[in-house]
Amino acid sequence: MTKNYQIAVLSGDGIGPEVINETIKVLDAVAQTYVFELQYQQALIGAIAIDQTNEPLPLQTIEACKQADAVLFGAIGDPKYDNDPNAAVRPEQGLLALRKELGLFANVRPVKAYKKLLDKSPLRTEIIQHTDLIIFRELISGIYFGDKKISSDGRVATDTCTYTQEEIENIAHLAFQSAVKRNNKLTLIDKANVLETSRLWRRVVQSLATQYPTVEVDYMFVDNAAMQLILNPKQFDVILTENMFGDIISDEASVIGGSIGLLPSASIGDKTALFEPIHGSYPQAKNKGIANPIASILSGAMMLDHLGEHDAADAIRDAVLHAINQGILTPDLATDTTYTTNAVGDHIANHVRYRTGHRYQDNMTHSKSTII
Repeated sequence: MTKNYQIAVLSGDGIGPEVINETIKVLDAVAQTYVFELQYQQALIGAIAIDQTNEPLPLQTIEACKQADAVLFGAIGDPKYDNDPNAAVRPEQGLLALRKELGLFANVRPVKAYKKLLDKSPLRTEIIQHTDLIIFRELISGIYFGDKKISSDGRVATDTCTYTQEEIENIAHLAFQSAVKRNNKLTLIDKANVLETSRLWRRVVQSLATQYPTVEVDYMFVDNAAMQLILNPKQFDVILTENMFGDIISDEASVIGGSIGLLPSASIGDKTALFEPIHGSYPQAKNKGIANPIASILSGAMMLDHLGEHDAADAIRDAVLHAINQGILTPDLATDTTYTTNAVGDHIANHVRYRTGHRYQDNMTHSKSTII
C-alpha cells in the first residue's frame, strides 16, 4: 500500500512562495520515483495573512498544521511592516506564535561547506573546507518569549530571559543523540560567566552528559564561539545553545557556505515538525526569478528524513550536489548566471527523476535542463 503524507504548506511572504513552488516540484518528483504520495494543504501566515484576515496566524492555519504529518514553511516579512515601528501587528508574530502553539522546541540547522563553492565564501578556503556541523537551537523559550516591559515614559525597556530544567533537557537530549550518530562531539555555547540562565544550561548539560559517555562535551562562551566559528569552524560538530545565541550563531554560520540561500532547517516538537530555509522573505527579489531555492529544497529533504523516507531525502541531496557541481546556480552564488529560480528547481527535479540509468547533461539555455 502506497504511503500517503499530509503536508501543510505555509508559503508566506516575499520569495517564500517562489522557493516553496520549487520545493514542491522536487518533492513531487521524488515521491513519484520512490512511490509515496504527498498531499498539500495551503495555509496563510505572515504579512499575507494580516492583509487577508488581520491576523498573522489565523486559527485555520494552526489547525492545518496540527492535522498534518509535517509543515513546509517559506518565509515571512514585508517592508510595510518592517518600516513601521508603530505597527500593532507584525508578520513575525505569526511564526513565533506558531512555534509556541506547535511546541517546536528544537531548531536544527546543518551547515556544510560545498567543495565547488568554497570560493564563494568571504572566508579563506583553507579555513572553511571540510566544515560539516549542525546547530541545535532552543526555540520556544528564553528572551524572545520572556516578559517584555516598557516604562510609562518610554525610556526604560526590559526583556526577561527564563529557562527551566525541562526545557533545556528536551533539546539537549536531541543534540546528544545527534552527536552519537555523528562524531561524538558536542559544544554547548552559553554565557555562563555572566548569565544565571547560562549557568543552569551548564548544570543540566553536565548532568545529562553522564547518559552519553561516548560524547566529548566542550563548553564555550558565546563571544568566543562567534570568533571561533570564523577562525576555525571545523572544530565544531554538534553545537547546542539557547534561543537568542542560536539565532545569531546560525546566521553567522551561513557565510561559511557562501550564501544563506543554501541552509535548510527543521523545527522539531513532540508531535509536529516544521521545515524551512533559514533565509528571510528577501522582498527585493520577489518575482524576479533570482531567489535561491536550494535551502528550501534541502528543507524538503529534511522533512522526508523526518517522515522516514530516507532514500528519497538522499536523492534530493544528491541532486542538489549535482546542480552545485554543474554550476546550476542563482545570482547569489554565480553573478554571471543565466539560471533562474525555476530553472534550478527544474534541474534538481529532473535529476531526481532520471539519474538512474540515464546520462545527465545540461541544456545551457536560460531556463531549461534536459535529460538526454
